[in-house]
Amino acid sequence: MRPTSLDEVAGQSHLLRPGSPLVALADPATSSGSAVSVILWGPPGTGKTTLAQAIARTSGRRFVELSAVTAGVKDVREVMHDAMTQRDLYGASTILFLDEIHRFTKAQQDALLPGVENGWVILIAATTENPSFSVISPLLSRSLLLTLQPLTDADLGVLIDRAVADARGLAGAVEVSAEARTALISLASGDARRALTSLEAAASMVEAADGDDDESGDDGESGDDGGETPVVTAEHVAQAVDRALLRYDRQGDEHYDVISAFIKSIRGSDVDAAMHYLARMIEAGEDPRFIARRLVISAAEDIGLADPQALQIAVAAADAVAFIGMPEGRIPLAEATAYLATTAKSNAACMALEQAIADVRAGGFGRVPVHLRDAHYPGAKRLGHGKGYVYPHDLEVGVARQQYLPDELRGRRYYEPTARGVEREIGPRLDKIRKILGDDGPPSGSGR
Repeated sequence: MRPTSLDEVAGQSHLLRPGSPLVALADPATSSGSAVSVILWGPPGTGKTTLAQAIARTSGRRFVELSAVTAGVKDVREVMHDAMTQRDLYGASTILFLDEIHRFTKAQQDALLPGVENGWVILIAATTENPSFSVISPLLSRSLLLTLQPLTDADLGVLIDRAVADARGLAGAVEVSAEARTALISLASGDARRALTSLEAAASMVEAADGDDDESGDDGESGDDGGETPVVTAEHVAQAVDRALLRYDRQGDEHYDVISAFIKSIRGSDVDAAMHYLARMIEAGEDPRFIARRLVISAAEDIGLADPQALQIAVAAADAVAFIGMPEGRIPLAEATAYLATTAKSNAACMALEQAIADVRAGGFGRVPVHLRDAHYPGAKRLGHGKGYVYPHDLEVGVARQQYLPDELRGRRYYEPTARGVEREIGPRLDKIRKILGDDGPPSGSGR
């Protein structure tokens, strides 16, 4: 089912726009001198090999494929020599597709440089590792780095439908139920190869079962039920991949229900429930970046200043997921989940802002006190701006007794720390600060 042209490629539309480097490379009219080598970086099953082969077929260039797992410097040099011969004798340009280039040592990658620099070959290298760390700088500077994205559910649906009907695939021998199609897409997690492999396995189970039915007919009669096409069900998919299918639609109710239960379990300090819902999302192929974003929000909203380190850990987990990807990205997600679920909780800072916003929306704001206004622009001092302002750093305690809120809100309190975690220490310190500021509490009818 591998596409024979770029038009058949599902996904990666951001790389296949008219005039893009890959499209230009696939154009037979593009001269070898103007073609540029590229490094394709992306997760497995996103079309790196497919793109390389489709470009070679469409462009009419020679196509040579090497794998960094088995090839060495000698193999690279032989390809370079043959490419020069083909160019000089027949005017043919060569595409060298090197899979898993990150497995090449520095010396092996150095062997590619003369061919790339002199245009003996057009290198299309594929890697699942960050090229900034796995590919030598001279090769990176001579190539165009293109990032492939995991296939969307819609892309995977197109591939599955095509494989069922196409003569190169199942040729209509089976049908796929809507539930089975959804299951195949979910299990694939953006990997086209995984989707097609699972489809093939499920179809084989259906065909085998159908064959058993045919043989079981009595008195020599066929078990054929009238020529109806066998149907692949969700149960066939589950049996084929030997894995329980989760009811989880990344665009539907289950998506929102599970993430809601995840966050509420963290808020409720139930680490075991939080881990359960995290596992469900990971196994269902949920976008790990979405999970990471929710962890960051949870750290800020539900933990806050009870444990300021929680936000740092959540952000670090999000950065780690973006950096290393899946499946290893599940580990920092698990660490952040465990930390957030078991640490002290406080939404005091979040509630303080919500109440301040409510006051502002209700018209509860006034002019900035004169002594706090900007006094740097011409004429400001004539208006009294900044007059009487006390610089806190000039005082021994570092807190100046002066008014900061507008007159209309003087004495209003928004932030009230809890007695949990770090806020246990913030509370007494804040009481002392407010006494120095002359804030003896909110005025009558002011809310908190």
